[in-house]
Amino acid sequence: MTSTMTDEKRPGPWQRFQAWPRFARIAGYVAAALVIVLVAGSITAVQLVRRPFPQVSGSAGLPGLEGEVEVVRDAQGIPQLYGDSVEDLMRAQGYVHAQERFFEMDVRRHATAGRLAEMFGEDALESDEYIRTMGWRRVAEKELALVKPETRAALEAYADGVNAYLDSHSSSRIAVEYTVLNAGGLHYQPEHWTPADSVSWLKAMAWDLRGNMTDEIDRVLALAGHSAAEVAELYPEYPYDEHAPIVGQGAVVDNVFEQDATAPGTRNPQRPPYTADMRGVLTRLRDGIAKMPSLLGRGDGIGSNSWVVDGDHSVTGSPLLANDPHLGVSLPGVWMQMGLHCRTISEACPLDVAGFTFSGVPGVIIGHNADIAWGFTNLGPDVSDLYLERIEGDRWRYDGRWRPLRSRTETIEVDGGDDVTITVRSTAHGPIVSDVSEELEDVGEDPPGVPAGDYAVGLQWTALRPAPTADAILQLDLATDWDSFREAAATFGVPAQNMVYADRAGHIGYQAPGQVPIRKSGNDGLLPSAGWKPENDWTGDYVPFAALPNVLDPDDGFVVTANQAVIGPDYAPFLTDDWDRGYRSQRIRDLIEQRVDEGADLSVDDMAALQLDDLHPLGPVLTPYLLDIDLHGYYAAGQRKLRHWDFHQDADSAAAAYFNVVWRNLLADTFHDDLPEEIWPDGGQRWYAVVGNLLTEPRSAWWDDTSTDGVVETRDDILARALRDARDELTRRQSLDADEWTWGHLHRLDLHSPTLGESGVGPVEWLVNRNGWQVGGGSSTVDATSWDASEGYGVVSAPSMRMVVSLGDLDDSRWISLTGVSGHPFDQHYTDQTDLWAAGATLPWAFTRDAVDAAAEDVLTLEPVAED
Repeated sequence: MTSTMTDEKRPGPWQRFQAWPRFARIAGYVAAALVIVLVAGSITAVQLVRRPFPQVSGSAGLPGLEGEVEVVRDAQGIPQLYGDSVEDLMRAQGYVHAQERFFEMDVRRHATAGRLAEMFGEDALESDEYIRTMGWRRVAEKELALVKPETRAALEAYADGVNAYLDSHSSSRIAVEYTVLNAGGLHYQPEHWTPADSVSWLKAMAWDLRGNMTDEIDRVLALAGHSAAEVAELYPEYPYDEHAPIVGQGAVVDNVFEQDATAPGTRNPQRPPYTADMRGVLTRLRDGIAKMPSLLGRGDGIGSNSWVVDGDHSVTGSPLLANDPHLGVSLPGVWMQMGLHCRTISEACPLDVAGFTFSGVPGVIIGHNADIAWGFTNLGPDVSDLYLERIEGDRWRYDGRWRPLRSRTETIEVDGGDDVTITVRSTAHGPIVSDVSEELEDVGEDPPGVPAGDYAVGLQWTALRPAPTADAILQLDLATDWDSFREAAATFGVPAQNMVYADRAGHIGYQAPGQVPIRKSGNDGLLPSAGWKPENDWTGDYVPFAALPNVLDPDDGFVVTANQAVIGPDYAPFLTDDWDRGYRSQRIRDLIEQRVDEGADLSVDDMAALQLDDLHPLGPVLTPYLLDIDLHGYYAAGQRKLRHWDFHQDADSAAAAYFNVVWRNLLADTFHDDLPEEIWPDGGQRWYAVVGNLLTEPRSAWWDDTSTDGVVETRDDILARALRDARDELTRRQSLDADEWTWGHLHRLDLHSPTLGESGVGPVEWLVNRNGWQVGGGSSTVDATSWDASEGYGVVSAPSMRMVVSLGDLDDSRWISLTGVSGHPFDQHYTDQTDLWAAGATLPWAFTRDAVDAAAEDVLTLEPVAED
C-alpha cells in the first residue's frame, strides 16, 4: 500500500451550512451582510458589534450589594475586584463575568443541561441526548444540597450578580452572537442564571478529564484480528525505571498513606469474550461520544505541567510554583484571569486571591492568595467503567437473575422542530449510554458463558454520584497553610487532580485528591466488563483521602507533576494503569536536576523558560533509525536536515517539520492497514512508546503491510516509505527546497468559537474566529501544543494558560492566557494575549493593592442600589 497523507476529509463549508437549521442559515446571511457593512465602515454595523462591550469606567448600580465594589482593570482588561464582604465580591464577580463572557456561559449551561438543541436545532440533538442520559444537570442539582452554607451563599450571590447584568441589558447588548442568532428567527432572550448552572460546569470539566473511557473501547476494537499479546504492544506498561513517578515511595497501611511502607495488591480481571456484536455496539458508542461538542472537551490526549521548587533551589530563597494546564483550544479560552480582594482582611472578610477563573463559576480555580499558591494537573485515575449489559425487554441480567431496569423520560426542546422525548434506562451500574447511538445489538448466537439477551453499554462514573466538589474552590481560595490546603483538597471529588502546593513560610508539597472507586477483584478497568457478573462491580467505597499519595517538603526539594504515574506499581489500592508515560515529567525533572547539579538556582524567568521547552521525546530514539536508511538525491534532502537536528521543535525548524511529517506517515504506513479507522493512531505519547519498542523488533508483524500481496515488509521498508512520502508531502505543501520548510507553517494554532465558529459559513466564522498563529512545540513535549496525526498537523490542545508564582514576592509573579479576558469579537481584549502566548511571553501579575493601582487603566465602581 502506497500511503499519501492528507488531512481528514470533511464536508465543505456549503455542505455544513446546508446542514444547519433554517434559522441559522438565515442568520448566516445576516452575518454576511453585517461583515460586508463592517468592511465598508458602516456606523450601524460597528455599533452592533461594539454594543456588547463592557462598561469599564465610571459607576454602575448592582442590586444586592452592601457596599461599593471597585473593578480595577489593567492594560489587558484583567479585572481585580475590591469589596468589603465575600458575598459582595461573589456578586460582583458574577456581574463582571457576565459583562465579558455571558454568551460563553449561556452556551456552556445549555450544553451541560442537555439543552443545546433549544439554541442550535436538530444538529445538537444527539449531544443533548447523551447529556440527558448521563443526567449531568440532575446530579448538579443534587449537589447543591450537599455543599456548605457558605458555598451555597457564594453561588447564589454570584447568580444574583449575573442576573443583575442580564436584567439591565437587552440580548443585543449582551453579545453580538445573539444579534446574529435572533436575526435568523431565534427570538432568544437569556433566562436567569442559577447556582445549578455554575455547578453543572464542573461536570463538563470532569468529562474533559474523564480518563480511559475511550481506551476501554479501543482495546476491544483492537482485539479484532489480533491477539491479546499483540494488543498489549499497543498499550505499553508505564516505564517506572525511566520516568520517575510523582511520589517515589510509600503505600497504604490501615487506610493511611505511609511513605516507607509497601503493600502490593492483586487483581484477577473477569472479562467476557468480545464478539463482533459487542464490538458493534461499542463502536457506535465511541462514534457518538466523538460527536460531543468540542466545548465539552476532547477527553483524550489532554495533559498539564505543574512543578514547584523550594527556597533552597530558588534565587529568591522562597518557593517558586509553575503551572500550565493543557486543554482543547477554543475562543474564548477556558480561563479568565481575575482577582478577588477584601479591602480589609478580617475574619468577616478573609478573601485575598487572584488567578484563573471559569466564567460561570464563582471563585478562583488556580492561582494564589496572600499565603499559599497551588497548581493543577490531571491525576487521571480510572474513575469510569463501561459495562456490557444483557438486556431483555425492560429487564437486565445480573448474578443469574433478571432484574427490572430503572427508567425515566426526558423531553428535549428543538428549535425549528418538534420536541423529542427519550427514555433513559439504567442498571445498578449506571445509565445505558448506548441507547443514544443505536438500537440494542441483537447478538444472535451467544458465546459460551454469556446469558441470552441484547447487548447494551452502561456507564459507571464517579461524576454521576453527587459530591460537594464546589466546596473545594472557596476553601482553596481561603486556605492559609498545608493543613487548610489539604482540608480543601479532601472535598475536591471530581475531576481528580494532582495538586501542587507552596506557601510563603517556605513549604512545598503535593496532594492527590479525588473520588477514586475501589473495584472488586474481577475488574481492572482496562476493558469493558461483563455487567452480569457481581465480581466486576465497584465495592461502593472510594479510596480514603488519607490513603492517597501526598508529600510535604520532599527531600529532593522539588515536586514535578505532568500526568505521569503518581506512585510506583506496588501501591495499592488501584488507581489506573493508563498513566501518561511521563516524557514531559521526566524532561522537566531532568532540566531541574541539571540546574541542581550545576549549583544554579532557578528564577521566575527560568521557570517560565522551562515551560517553553520543545524537545521532541521521540527525536533521539527514532532519528538514528531514519538516518540508517539509504536515500539518494531528491529524497535525501529531508534526511540531511535530520543529521544536524537538535531535536527541538521551534516554529522555524525545517528538521522538525520533516520529522513530524515522517512520523505521521510512519504511523499510517504501519497501523492503518491493521486497525479500524476509529482507532488510528493520534501520534501522542502512547504511540511514542509503541513505536519505540517496535524499532527494536524489525520483523514484528506490525511492520508488515497487509494490503501488499506476497510481500512481507520489515521495519526498514516502512521507514524508507515514510521518509519518501514525507519528502513528497512537504514538497507539495511548502517547497521543493528543504531550506524553506518550517514546522510552524504546518503546525498552526487556529482559535474557533465552538458554536458559530464551526458553522461552515464564512462570514459568521470571520466574525468570531481568529486563525493562523504558527507555533512550535508538539505532542508530549513540555511546550505541549498537541496535534492529532489521524487528522493533520494543526494544534488541537495547548497550554490554556501559563503561570509562575513567586512566593517571595507575589508581585514578581507572571501569567498569560491563551486568548484574552473578553468573549466579545473585536473587543481589544478578545485575543490580545495570544500573540504574547505564541511568542512565549508572559505578563506581570500584580497582586498587592499598590501594584494593582500602578497597573490600572480603568476603574468601574459597582454601587449598591436602593431597593423599593
